[in-house]
Amino acid sequence: MNPQLTIVLVGACAAVACALPGTFLVLRGMSLLGDAISHAVLPGIVIAFLITNSASTLPVVIGASMLGLLTVFLIEALHRTGRVKEDTSIAVVFPALFALGVLLVARYTGQKDLDQECVLYGEIAFAPDNTIVLLGHEISQPLVVLAGVAVLNLVLILALFKELKIATFDAPLAAALGLSPVLVHYLLMGTVSVTTVACFESIGAILVVAFLIVPAATAHLLTDRLGVMLGLACTIGAVSSTGGYYLARALDGSIAGCMAATMGAAFGVAWLLAPREGIVARALRSRRRKEQFARALVLERLGRSQASHGELVAGLRWPEDRVREILAALTTAELARTDGDAFSITPAGHDFVQQVVGS
Repeated sequence: MNPQLTIVLVGACAAVACALPGTFLVLRGMSLLGDAISHAVLPGIVIAFLITNSASTLPVVIGASMLGLLTVFLIEALHRTGRVKEDTSIAVVFPALFALGVLLVARYTGQKDLDQECVLYGEIAFAPDNTIVLLGHEISQPLVVLAGVAVLNLVLILALFKELKIATFDAPLAAALGLSPVLVHYLLMGTVSVTTVACFESIGAILVVAFLIVPAATAHLLTDRLGVMLGLACTIGAVSSTGGYYLARALDGSIAGCMAATMGAAFGVAWLLAPREGIVARALRSRRRKEQFARALVLERLGRSQASHGELVAGLRWPEDRVREILAALTTAELARTDGDAFSITPAGHDFVQQVVGS
C-alpha cells in the first residue's frame, strides 16, 4: 500500500476510534482522562515486562490497558467519596501511578531499555514500516489495529446508545429505569482506556489526546444533538488528520504536530463562527438584545404618555442621535406613531414590550 495513503488512513481510523468515546468524555466533563491514562499506564508496562521478560507490543498493550482500567477505577472510587471533585481525583491518581512506574523502572529494569517513550508512544510517520501479511497482502499493522478498534467502538456505542445517552445526561433517571449507570460508566471508561493505549502504540501521545477531545469539543459547539455530534466529531477528526498530513508535507514538519494544529484550527473556527455558541453569534445576540431592550425602554416611556424627541432625550439621558435612531426604527416597525412632534405607542408596541419583559 502507498505509504502516504497508509498514514492518512491510520490517522482517520485513529480519529474515529478516539472521537466516539471522546464525545462522551467531553459531555461528562472528563476531558483530562486521556492525558491521565497516558501517564498512569507506566506501571502496567513495567509489570508486563517483568512477567513476560519482553517489551513486545502485545504484553505491553495488555499491561498498559489493565493499568488504564485501574486508573479509571481509582479516579471514580476517589470521586465517589464525595470529598473530591472529578478533576481533582484525576490530578491525584495519575501522578501517583506514574511515580510508581518510574520507581519500578529504576528498581527492577536496571540497564534495560524500558520506558514508556520507547515501548508505547508511537509515531504515525512509521506506520507504513510496521507491516503484517493479511489475506496474502502486506498491510500496515497500525492500520489493522486502529480500524478494528474504530469498528469495535462504533458497535459498542450503537449497541448501548440509549444507555450511554441517558446515563450521560441524567444518571439518576438511568438508575430509576434499571439501566445500571455505573456499569455503563465503566464500560465507557474501559473503552477509553483500551482505545487510548492502542492508539498510543500506533500514533503517539500528542495525537491521541488531541483526537479524544478536540473533534468532540468542536462538534459540541456546532450541535446539541448527540447522534449528530458523534458524526461530526468523527468527520472533523478524519478530515483534520488528512488535512494535517498534507500540511506537514507542505511545511516539511511534524505530521502529528500538523494534525493536532489542524484540529485546533478547526476548533478555533467553530469557536468563532458556530451558529449558536460561537463568539460572533453570541455577540450578535447580545447586540440584538440590547437593541430590543432600548426600544422597549422608549416604548415603556411612551406607554405612560406621549412625548417629543426632546422630552425623551431629557428623560432617558441618551444622545439625541441614539433616540432619533430608535424612534425611526419604532415608527418604521409600526410600534410607535407620530402626532405632530409627539410620539405615542401602538397596540403592537405594547405587545413588543410585554414580549421583551417576558423574555
